[in-house]
Amino acid sequence: MPRPATSPSERLVHTRTDRILRRLLELHPKRIDLSLNRMRRLMSALGHPERKLPPVIHVAGTNGKGSTIAFMRAIAEAAGLRVHTYTSPHLVRFSERIHLAADTAGKGARPIAEAWLAELLEECEAANAAAPITFFEITTAAAFLAFSRRPADLLLLEVGLGGRLDATNVAHNVAVSVIAPVAMDHQEFLGDSLRQIAQEKAGIIRPGVPVAVAPQPDDAFHAIAERATELGAPLFAANRDWRGFEQHGRLVWEDDSVLYDLPLPALAGRFQHDNAALAIAALRQLGDDRITEEAIAAGLKRTRWPGRLQLVRGGALREHVNPDDEIWIDGGHNPHAARALATALADLDDVSPMPIVLVAGMLNNRDAQAWFSHFTELAAQVHAVPIAGQENAHDPAELAAAACRAGLSARALPTLEEALRQAARLKPDSPVRIVICGSLYLAGQALAANAEE
Repeated sequence: MPRPATSPSERLVHTRTDRILRRLLELHPKRIDLSLNRMRRLMSALGHPERKLPPVIHVAGTNGKGSTIAFMRAIAEAAGLRVHTYTSPHLVRFSERIHLAADTAGKGARPIAEAWLAELLEECEAANAAAPITFFEITTAAAFLAFSRRPADLLLLEVGLGGRLDATNVAHNVAVSVIAPVAMDHQEFLGDSLRQIAQEKAGIIRPGVPVAVAPQPDDAFHAIAERATELGAPLFAANRDWRGFEQHGRLVWEDDSVLYDLPLPALAGRFQHDNAALAIAALRQLGDDRITEEAIAAGLKRTRWPGRLQLVRGGALREHVNPDDEIWIDGGHNPHAARALATALADLDDVSPMPIVLVAGMLNNRDAQAWFSHFTELAAQVHAVPIAGQENAHDPAELAAAACRAGLSARALPTLEEALRQAARLKPDSPVRIVICGSLYLAGQALAANAEE
């Protein structure tokens, strides 16, 4: 994770970028209506950068999209490919969303340079000519400009919301579509049933383009399969056409033609095994001989994805806790992600038992009680905190009350740092496992406060 800017020139360019981003927010329509019309208009005004992209792997789903992209990027780079990535949201700086391939094959992608990002944002702002457009749409346009102007072998493209009407869905040259696990989320935009939500995610499927699909609930899978059949898109489905599973401390991956014996992924949590397996399934659909078992193994071992069950080993946050206490950061914010986090913490507790304290912040469009219900038999305490800069976050007192209704012991505290200090006092003579969780925005705040490279 990049450090905050320190030099005067760096601060100046960040200020310029932030100023542009604030201006772009003012163009946002009075109400969000998912549509591709604004994006198509802007693409035309910019000379259609969406038609000049390298081969695209397009990733939709409710959870696991970013981790799956992180695995694909690490594997593809280990295979010698030059890789662009587009993910959202960012944790600390906006430039994290746009990673550009290095000029040399196999070298790691890096966040876009702030000065060039500012130029691209201004170019999009001018082309948009003050017309209403969402923040995600116009910033995605800037990303497409960057990707169209820097050569690469592959673009890993994450959907922002849904799929069918998401701004990324104007991209051409899609080589593989990927659908990560689908669950209930954003019902106000995507529909109030799992089938409806899956239909929106399946909107990224292209005629004749292969689709790699993670394990899904039956309703979601049937909706995805129906859309793939309609478009003649070959479906490569988990537990039918391929499998990935842990065996004897290794990740085994197999389909009809290969059997891979691989190291476990570097990212913590059993749920990351599924994300890694999906990444392998998607890359296999490229038919690129460079994606070998050796490259896959190397990529799994070097994958990094901040803010997703991340262990904090150093930095400023550790100054507030005891030397043997653990601090973990996880940005999962919906019930499916909460369940995955609870399973991962239970697995950690089986290996190394410690009292668990959740330091939680959450946006107020989330059902906090339902989220906390996954930790009722697991967490010793909840410390509810505000999320700096987020007006639409749950008030800590309300959040603590929701945790209590879920059967947990909880209290509100004024800052993240105070919550860490109080958590460290739970068991003065034995270590505590402290988990900063509930929101990617809180995860970003924690990483920024930690200031660790």
